[in-house]
Formats: sequence, structure tokens, C-alpha cells
Amino acid sequence: MTPPRPFVAGNWKMNGLRSSAAEIIRIVQGAGALTAVDLMVCPPATLLGLFATIVEGSAVRLGAQDCHTESHGAFTGDVSAEMLKDAGASAVIVGHSERRTYHKETDADVRAKALAARRAGLCAIVCVGEIRADGAMAGNLVVAYEPVWAIGSGLTPTPTDVAEMHGSIRRLLRLRFADEGAGMRILYGGSVKPSNAKELLGVADVDGALVGGASLKADEFLAIAGVYR
Repeated sequence: MTPPRPFVAGNWKMNGLRSSAAEIIRIVQGAGALTAVDLMVCPPATLLGLFATIVEGSAVRLGAQDCHTESHGAFTGDVSAEMLKDAGASAVIVGHSERRTYHKETDADVRAKALAARRAGLCAIVCVGEIRADGAMAGNLVVAYEPVWAIGSGLTPTPTDVAEMHGSIRRLLRLRFADEGAGMRILYGGSVKPSNAKELLGVADVDGALVGGASLKADEFLAIAGVYR
């Protein structure tokens, strides 16, 4: 089977103002040379509309960072998957370790959000940790493995550790989705930066990266994606 096409997504988390458009412009300008990898930036919801205008017609896609399970209703402050798609997103991250920690989201919550993404026609980027790799699976998705102790710490697991976890996730995907599971992309997320990207992205069953802090700077994000040439 042909290996999945590499995918590098940047999670901006709660960072970015309208002035940050300069970085997304630089990412768009550099993306044209990176034909071997799919690129996505996931800004805060406040920037989706602006960034959608900037990336239109380019190789860069937009994702969102979370969604509500319902399509509409009396949920003050929440944003539905349908609204995100309408704003220009083609994917949404669900189940990030920070959502699980700070908002007490369970596997059931994450699964419901992944199904909401599919309902709206969005790709669900489902984040899983060491003990959550099977409860959050739901249909058409990309999986991002997060070693929770590495998020924001600057620390990374060894390539052997990453290979073991990604191999386990691949086996779960194959068990759950058969041939389709063999082709689903599994991203590594956890302190990915230009200095370690080549080593981490070269590990078996690592089909790309979910990049945190390094995605806020165009040069760093493009350097990580540039591993795929």
C-alpha cells in the first residue's frame, strides 16, 4: 500500500492577533516549494475569516482548534463545526491534551466532537495520549499522538518511544477500520521543532506532525515541513 501523504499542521493555540497575518502570508509564500507535504494552520477562531482570505488559492489549508458537538443552539461562547467550515476551516482539532486537562473532556466528549466534525464535512484531527488511543476513534480522521508530558515542555520522547506508540496506534486503526486504517495519517505532536523534526518525522508510522509553538513563526514551521522534500 502507498504510504499516506505527509501532513504538517500548526496549532497556534491561544495566540495570534490580526497583526499575525504577516506570519501566515510568509507561510503561504513558502508553501509553494513544499510539494511533497500537506500544510495546515489552525489559528484561534477569531482569525479564521481573515486567514481564509489570505490562504485562498494557496497550498495552505485552515483548521480550527475545537468545536461544539451540536450544530447550533443556546450555547453561549461555543462554536459549531458547521460555523467553522463556513468561516473557511477544512479540519478541526479535537481532544487536545489541554482540552482534556483544563476542560475535563472525556473520550466520549472527544468522540462526539469528531462525529460533529464529520457531520459538517470537516476532517477531525483527533489527539490521543498513551492511554486514550482507542476511546476517541470515530470515522474519517487524522490521529495525532501526544506524549502528554512533552507538550510545551521542550522535551521529546526517543525515536524508539515514538515508533512504539505510533505502531500501536496503527494496529488499532487497522483493527478498527481494516484497510482504511492502514492509510490513515498519524501525526506526532509534542515539542516538534526544526532541530528534531528530521529525526522524529523519519520514524516508521509517523506521517507528519502537529506543531505547537514552532508553528507561530513561519520560518520554523516551514523548516519542519521542509523535511519532506
